Amino acid sequence: MTGPPSTAPAHIDPISKPDSPDNAAMNGYHSPSNGLKNYTFPDRKIKKVMEDPARTPLLLIACGSFSPITYLHLRMFEMVADYAKFNTEYEVIGGYLSPVSDAYKKAGLASAEHRIRMCEIAVDQTSNWLMVDPWEAVQTEYTRTALVLDHFEHEINKIRGGAGMPDGSRRPVQIALLAGADLIETMSTPGVWSASDLDHILGRYGAYIVERTGTDIDAALENLKPWKDNIHVIKQLIQNDVSSTKIRLFLRKEMSVQYLIPSPVIQYIDDHGLYEDDQIRLDANGKKVNGQKKHPVSPRNSSLLHG
Repeated sequence: MTGPPSTAPAHIDPISKPDSPDNAAMNGYHSPSNGLKNYTFPDRKIKKVMEDPARTPLLLIACGSFSPITYLHLRMFEMVADYAKFNTEYEVIGGYLSPVSDAYKKAGLASAEHRIRMCEIAVDQTSNWLMVDPWEAVQTEYTRTALVLDHFEHEINKIRGGAGMPDGSRRPVQIALLAGADLIETMSTPGVWSASDLDHILGRYGAYIVERTGTDIDAALENLKPWKDNIHVIKQLIQNDVSSTKIRLFLRKEMSVQYLIPSPVIQYIDDHGLYEDDQIRLDANGKKVNGQKKHPVSPRNSSLLHG
């Protein structure tokens, strides 16, 4: 879901820093003091008790830039929840957005502070089961996807003992990666991901992949046969190819993004002068030097809201 960090191709986990599955599991949870001294894992929206004890609890993790977050990012969670309900023996107990850190250094990447807040605004206003975990975003170095999943494994299964059952017992939660089909394409490309990280992510955790326009998912899966049973492909019954890149382009051109991203996120972008044209002079707070907003937010005249 994210683009290349400054030191590695694609999303991702450079071969120059391989970890074995055992080492990744041992080293996956490192102290949040790397970037957040008073870190508290957000868990208030996790389902406290499973509805169906015959099912296995499932927690969905989406790693990405989210610059900015779009309705498709949120919709993907709902699509996977439906898929799990009707096609698997899993029961979704929660979902997390894990924004990448500033060390990723991708073009168009707003600061971690802004991206965390936009994600929080989006889920707080629209969902009773999606949350934002800032742990990855505040790390001072790029954190590989395998280690991010290990972090959730640590917090959910080791610290909290898994998910609650109706009889008062607790059961281990299956942690899984949620991503678009563009990510699985990079995973199937030789030399992009380390073999150990692929095995750790797809072998231990598994992935739910939402199809996207223009992606040859079948060809990608051909090179990932060892983990085919752990890769679930979800078709978009209603096609949506909105992306953060397109949103940023629209904003630079002062075009409307209403109904493409949540309205409170539009308001936040406007208030903080995010994604404005590079030629516009901004002050330290991200405002135009002359004090005038580039995109007024009045419902009647806002170019952001109504074009």
